[in-house]
Order: sequence, then structure tokens, then C-alpha cells
Amino acid sequence: TLASTIPGEHIHISVDDCTAPFWTAAKERRLSAPRCGDCGRFRMPPTPFCPQCQSRAMDWVDLTGAATVYSYAVVRGLPQFPDLVLVAAVLDLPDAPGARIVSNVVDVAPEEVSIGMHVEVDFMPIADGWLLPAFRPAAGY
Repeated sequence: TLASTIPGEHIHISVDDCTAPFWTAAKERRLSAPRCGDCGRFRMPPTPFCPQCQSRAMDWVDLTGAATVYSYAVVRGLPQFPDLVLVAAVLDLPDAPGARIVSNVVDVAPEEVSIGMHVEVDFMPIADGWLLPAFRPAAGY
């Protein structure tokens, strides 16, 4: 069984002023991350203040969509979806040094996922017309 995500119609997101640019970019099939407008530190998830210098200045940078598996867990079955297999992962974003995103690795047998594995973003339809970033093994991996 290949890893997937919870069926999209069951995924609802909350958007606020701080996260709206991330979700708007995702809706346009772009992976974007906030960078401090003062010290240059990337941060994920988006926060109102830079954890390094506490600045409110923020620039949004489009990323290539490449990532590397930093850590992961295999989840087999949820109460609503007993046959579902998820690979929940913490992913390093090489285009945003120091930033990581939590997402799913999809379309891969869970036993093939490994620390350091190269993945690339794709976008899955979810509730309310939004798209959710999920990651697939990179071509040639």
C-alpha cells in the first residue's frame, strides 16, 4: 500500500494574516516561506515575529519545492480511515536554510522512505478550494 493523505474533503485549514501568503501561494501551486525582512532568517511555520530578532518585517520567498526528509513516522489507519497509510514527515527546505515544514510523503511504500530522502512538492485539493502541499519522492531517487 502506498502512502497517501487524509481524503482532501476532510482537511480544513485556518487562515490568518500571518499564514494567508503561504496558503495563497499553495493555491497557485507555489511553495513559499517567510524570511525576516531584517535579519534574513527563514521561519516555518509562519509566525508574526521573527524568533531570531523579534522583527515583524517579513518577505515571502518562492521556493523550488525541493525538500529532504529530516524525520518521519508511519501511521497505519485512523478511526475514520482504517486502511489509510500516512507518512507524516518533518522536511528540511534547502532553499530556506533553517526552515522545516511538516507534511506528508505520498505515493511511496512507507518502507522506502528514509532520513535524507529527496522529495519534491505537489499540491493536493482539500476542502474549500485550497491546495495542500504534499511531497513525493524526487525524480530519480
